[in-house]
Amino acid sequence: MAGFDLRQIDRRVIFTLIFVVVAWPLLRPMRLPMDVTPPVQRLYEAVEAVPPGSIVMLAGDYSPDTMPELQPMVISFVRHAFRRDLKIVTTSLWANSPPLIEDALAPLAAEFGKTYGVDFVNLGYMAGGTVTLLGMGASIPNTFPQDYYGTPVAGLPLMREVTNFDDIALVMNVSSGTPGTREWVQQVQGRYRVRLASGTTAVAAPPFYPYVQSGQLVGLLGGLKGAAEYEMLVDAPGDAVRGMDAQSIVHALIVFFILLGNVAYFAERRAQRARGGAAQREVTA
Repeated sequence: MAGFDLRQIDRRVIFTLIFVVVAWPLLRPMRLPMDVTPPVQRLYEAVEAVPPGSIVMLAGDYSPDTMPELQPMVISFVRHAFRRDLKIVTTSLWANSPPLIEDALAPLAAEFGKTYGVDFVNLGYMAGGTVTLLGMGASIPNTFPQDYYGTPVAGLPLMREVTNFDDIALVMNVSSGTPGTREWVQQVQGRYRVRLASGTTAVAAPPFYPYVQSGQLVGLLGGLKGAAEYEMLVDAPGDAVRGMDAQSIVHALIVFFILLGNVAYFAERRAQRARGGAAQREVTA
């Protein structure tokens, strides 16, 4: 480092390096090694255990600001369900969730050759929170008399197979707040003996891990890493895997900068001591 002062590095150089290491994995996925955690593995196995032809429910309770973490979960779950020939009914307790769910459903339905009304139905949003959940326990068609497009559900073949939670093999709740997973556990899971799984943001996930240990959740996806692990399990790496690549590399770069800063600090201290010692010797002489 002699002859080069690290303190003089322009901060724009650092910002540029951060930009490059974030952008590069997003454009060219690297698929860095990743271990699958037990809650994610349990979710995958729970979906695998549902017999083909059964009906599963995707309850999306999230908003656009959490899409980077949660939308990959929705996409992977829909892909997993369609691949196993499961039928999907979607609901939402959040007004801005239905179009986000639709964005995931439409392209995957086309990819797997699924028909709306027969293989999947988007019931859209219904206000009421926990009251809506309890209403679904009595009658899902009565709680959601129309689908997302305003079509009466009585005219949809799939909905003729659905009365209440007894007809749902598994519920996957993807949520980022209230009402969300906690309300599904407290109001639905125990009351109606529903097999319930959850996907949440990383910051919201820790309080829900005890639900996995108690068996109230059959699986849990926590944040972007949980979404990436699920993408790997369904063998369809996507935005979550790319995001984890970028996150891992930028963390490594930050650690490198911290080490470099410490090297510069101790090198400067050593140089100052050397200069001080030389000056003292001149005075003594």
